[in-house]
Amino acid sequence: MEIDLHQRPHRRFNPLTGEWILVSPQRALRPWQGQVERVTEARRPTYDPQCYLCPRNLRANGDRNPNYRHTFVFVNDFSALLPDTPRVEIEEHPLLRAVTMPGECRVLCFSPRHDLSLAEMEVEDIRRVVDVWVEQTNELGKRYRWVQIFENKGEIMGCSNPHPHGQVWALDAIPNEVMKEHLQQTRYYQEQRRSLLLDYLAVEKQRAERIVVENEYWLVVTPYWAIWPFETLLLPKIPMLRLTDLKKPHRWTLAEILKRLLTAYDRLFQISFPYSMGWHGAPFIEESVLGWQLHAHFYPPLLRSATVKKFMVGFEMLAEAQRDITPEQAAERLREGLPF
Repeated sequence: MEIDLHQRPHRRFNPLTGEWILVSPQRALRPWQGQVERVTEARRPTYDPQCYLCPRNLRANGDRNPNYRHTFVFVNDFSALLPDTPRVEIEEHPLLRAVTMPGECRVLCFSPRHDLSLAEMEVEDIRRVVDVWVEQTNELGKRYRWVQIFENKGEIMGCSNPHPHGQVWALDAIPNEVMKEHLQQTRYYQEQRRSLLLDYLAVEKQRAERIVVENEYWLVVTPYWAIWPFETLLLPKIPMLRLTDLKKPHRWTLAEILKRLLTAYDRLFQISFPYSMGWHGAPFIEESVLGWQLHAHFYPPLLRSATVKKFMVGFEMLAEAQRDITPEQAAERLREGLPF
């Protein structure tokens, strides 16, 4: 029986995590009577004397930021992880186990300008951010098993400061989401002797319907198994284990494709588009990581407009993830907003 997946509810498999997602395209037709988020798009000043991330300003711990001209990295004043934490395993009962966790948390200011986002920065300045991502991964990867580079953008994503910035967390353990990807990519490589994500990239190149944008070294796709309405996956077209593998041409083309993707997001609903994004590369472990391929996830929460957010509640929290518009429809809408 021939089934139109754009019309009928169905489940899609995510080979990167081994999990399923429910897709219900027919629900996109229902009227919306839920919460409407307040849109706040007032233009910010280039410098805010009250912002603890702007150049020359005092931070919460009393330190003063330097008069930085491009990027600036410092230890998070409210770190979730502390480097001097001793490693201790605690087992009060087989069902009550804990382990202390050393680590480091840093803040990365993308620009001294308070009024910009990555999407609004020049490609050359985005490339400087890429350079810092590489430097931080290289430095912290020598001491920790996992280095998580990420950005939460927008109040709706819980970002407490609008100044353009991201974070770097490093810890001596493999986090849950990363472990899923590690097991799946390793298993695939052991069975096929090829990279799961590079094989997936080849499939998407052949079909083309979910590709948002690409250039010489990079490709952005709304993955077949996407959970968030306008979720995207950013992949290098050649084998790369980690950000530390990026050479000069890879960094420039990454900056260029980030500029195009993030501009397309902003044009989708004519706002500074909120999202959480982060890089996943091979962890720094002794066992084999041959199945790994570097990639970045972009998880934007908006569903129908600048005022309608996708919530993970009810069935999503108690059963499995669910989406309404199909990834193919999302890719088409994002392509419409691409610049140059």
